[in-house]
Amino acid sequence: MDYAEAEIKRFSNLVINRVISEVINENLNLDDLLIITKDSTNEIKTIDFNPIVVNQLLTIITKNVQQKLKDVVNGKIDKVDIEETFVNYNIEKLKKGIIMEIPSGAILNNALLSNLGPKIPVKFNLVGEVISHIDTKITNYGINNALMEVSVNIELNEQVILPFVSQKMKYNVNIPIAIKLIQGVVPNYYLHGINTKSSNVLIPVE
Repeated sequence: MDYAEAEIKRFSNLVINRVISEVINENLNLDDLLIITKDSTNEIKTIDFNPIVVNQLLTIITKNVQQKLKDVVNGKIDKVDIEETFVNYNIEKLKKGIIMEIPSGAILNNALLSNLGPKIPVKFNLVGEVISHIDTKITNYGINNALMEVSVNIELNEQVILPFVSQKMKYNVNIPIAIKLIQGVVPNYYLHGINTKSSNVLIPVE
C-alpha cells in the first residue's frame, strides 16, 4: 500500500504539473495578477493580488486538473495529452484505469525477489472535489528589494485501490507559477545593525 501510494502521488504530480503548465502559458499575465500601488515619489506602498484574476485562474486550474484526473481514472486517456507525461506508463493498462502494476514479490522485502510473482494492479479514484489556492513567499533580496514567489497549492482526496483492499489518502502539491522581483527605493545610507564588534566611525563636527 505504501508503494502504491507513492506511485499514485508521483502520477498525480505529473498530471497536475502538465495541466498547470498549459493553463499558465495560456491564461497568466503576472502584471495582471498583482496590483502595485505607488506614491507620488514612485515608491511602492502596497502589493495586492487582483481578486478577479486570481479567482479566474484558480477556477480554470481546478476544473482542468479535476477533469484530467477523472479522464485517467475512467481510462479516457485520449482526452489527456500523454505524449510526454505518460511516456513511462503502459498505455493499454491506462485505458483500463490501471496506473501501474506491482510485482507481488515486492511484499517480501527482498531485492532479489522484488520483480517476481504475479503483478498486482493499482488503480486510484478521485474522491470529492479538487481544492486550490494561491500561496506566496517573500524573501529579502539586496537592499530594500523583495523576491516574491507565487505558487498554486492543490489538495486532492484520492483512494488507492488494490485487489481486496483500498485506502483513502490526502495529497497536497505546491506548484510555483511566477517569481517577481519587487524593487524599492535604495536609501542614501544603509545600517545593518550594531554590535560589540562593530567598528567605530568618528564624524568631525567642524
